[in-house]
Parts: sequence; structure tokens; C-alpha cells
Amino acid sequence: MNFVTELRRHLHILALFAKNSVISQMEYRFNFITGIFVEAAFLMAKLLYAVVVYKTNVRINGLSPDTILMFMGTHLWLTGIYMGLFFNNFLRLSDHVRTGSLDLMMVKPISLQFLVSLRVIEVGMPIPNMIAGTVMIAIGWSAAGIPLTLLHVAGFVAFLLAATVLTYCIMIVPSLLSFWFVNTSAASEISYSVWDSNNMPASMYNKWIQRIGTFVVPVFLITNFAPMLVLGKLSAVELTWGALAPVVCFLLVRFLWKRALSVYSSSNL
Repeated sequence: MNFVTELRRHLHILALFAKNSVISQMEYRFNFITGIFVEAAFLMAKLLYAVVVYKTNVRINGLSPDTILMFMGTHLWLTGIYMGLFFNNFLRLSDHVRTGSLDLMMVKPISLQFLVSLRVIEVGMPIPNMIAGTVMIAIGWSAAGIPLTLLHVAGFVAFLLAATVLTYCIMIVPSLLSFWFVNTSAASEISYSVWDSNNMPASMYNKWIQRIGTFVVPVFLITNFAPMLVLGKLSAVELTWGALAPVVCFLLVRFLWKRALSVYSSSNL
């Protein structure tokens, strides 16, 4: 079976996952609506950062408050992607390993990693973050005077896609550790803290933190590289790494996944 056929097959299955998730969530509409309002409340707290930025007229490495808004909006947008596609699935992966229910998923005739990563798609919770993120990116884009060209939009979207892959690769690691450790809550809390600290330009941190967050654990690529691209602030090295990092990280996660499965033993055995 060639790559294109396999890709189309998995995209069709992903569409079925999305359809089944919508049907399931519409059965409990009150919970669905409540979830949106709860996430909107969390969003209000996050927007306090924007208020502080404007009130203090802070500038980071020459970036104005309006321009900083692009970074914050990108963070919110990727938060919506993470909450919609990955968050619930990563939580359930740890449960599947602990209870042995992963056994039932292993016999399915599709990629097990694909199945456990995207089986449940949350429809409501991403909405507030993605709407707010889009508005903030648009305001920052306009304030920075960036031309709305096809090249700029395509580059920005390409780095958002790369950021989605990196989000997956970085945030799945705590769940994969559950194959070796009983409790990985500490690792999860660390990953959430790192995620929340990434809502501002990386240049606010010292050089060593910037280098680690860019080249070792490339979390800064998630929020920073799309705005930096259209602002013309990416060096040739950063541009090259921004294209390579998602591929490198996915291969590493794929290797870790295979290693995790090699040590897996069902709790039912």
C-alpha cells in the first residue's frame, strides 16, 4: 500500500473520529456548552497578560505591545489546537496503559499511535481560544504593518502546522513515560508550566534559555517562529531549524513510542 493511499485512509478515519466525537458530545449538550464557558473563563484570566502588556507599554527586544499580541494570539491558537486534538487523548493514554485497555486498541487494523493520539476530538473547548487567538493575531498583524500577501500568509500557516507537530511531540512525552512509571503527573505538570510560559516572545529570556528552548527542547518554535517569520526576524539558521525540527522531533517520538511498546505488558496478564 503506497503512502498516498495510506494517508487518504487515515484522513478518512480521522474524519470519522471527528464525526463520532461531535455526535457523542451533542448527546450531552449542557456539558458541551458548560465546557465552552469554563474555557472562556480561563481565557479571561489569560487575557490579563495582554492588559498588563498594554498598561505598562512593555517592549521586548524592540517589539511593541501590538506586535507582542501576535505572539500571545499564536499561543492561544495553538492552545486551542492542543485542547481540541491532543489533551484528552494523552490523558487517556496513561489510563489505557495502567488498566490494560490498550490491548483492545492494539488489534485494530490501523496505526496504534494514530489511534491513541487522535481517537477523541474535543469540539467545544478550542473555540474560545481559537477565536481570541485569531483576533489577537489580526490586530498585531495590522499594527505591525505587515503586508497581507500570499507568501506571508502561507509562511505563517506553514509554521502553525509545524508548531502543531511540535506541540504533539513535546506534550505526548509525559504520557509515554507512563509505560515505565506508574505516576507521571509531575512530568505532566512540568509540561503544562512550560507551555503556559511560552505565551510571550522568547527574547524576554536570557540567551541560554532561548537556546535550550529553541534547539534542545524546541518549545519556543511553537509560539515564536510564525510571528517572527512575517516580522522578518528569523535568521537563516532559525528558518532552517524551523523546517527541520518537526521532522526530527516526530522521528524521536516515533522511536520513543516503539521503545514504550517494547516494554508494555498488559495489566490483565
